[in-house]
Amino acid sequence: MQKQRAAAGNSNRNPSRVATVQRGSGPGSVVLRRFDPSLDSYEQLTAMLHRAFAKLGMMGLNCLCVGQTSSATRKRARSGDCFVAVCGGEVVGTMTLYARDAESLCEHYRVENVATLRQFGVEPAWQSRGIGKSLIAFAEHWAATRGYAQLALDTPYPATHLLDFYRSQGFRMVDVMRFPDRDYDSAILSKPPVAARTLASWSRRLELPCPTFPRAA
Repeated sequence: MQKQRAAAGNSNRNPSRVATVQRGSGPGSVVLRRFDPSLDSYEQLTAMLHRAFAKLGMMGLNCLCVGQTSSATRKRARSGDCFVAVCGGEVVGTMTLYARDAESLCEHYRVENVATLRQFGVEPAWQSRGIGKSLIAFAEHWAATRGYAQLALDTPYPATHLLDFYRSQGFRMVDVMRFPDRDYDSAILSKPPVAARTLASWSRRLELPCPTFPRAA
């Protein structure tokens, strides 16, 4: 875990690494940046993750993000490189990227050249709008520019809609296992990460219109 944290910390200090993606400054733009405790709240991030994972909870899957505390969110975010997608000052998506996890119970996560994507969720109102795809694409860029040969993640095996989504993004299943305290099997998925040639492509993907909601009478 110390190696993992050191790797994530070093990446935060390296100015050659991409920390923020933004196109335009209007209210309709989405910004992808690192989680900033001076701007962001772990409590609000946790509440967003709860909403994002509510469907899995209704399926009877006790994923960590279904009901984890804000202190657990904070610990997991600070153990890696946490990013948030923000629109109009509100967090609409998040992910935390990890270096190799030599202490993981997952054999694939212990491989030297494998980075992992975890604590990944999108606000329900923003789902199916390209935010998740953009976060994954940025995760690939993060992993590829750091020399990782694989980007991996896990998702509940019974959640076929998520398996279909990750497969559509180029991931393939490499293992199935059950993590401690989970009442379901997890699919371990992995893919070779690809670095973006220019940041312009990221910005176009991330600049999506903010959803509008009817005002209460």
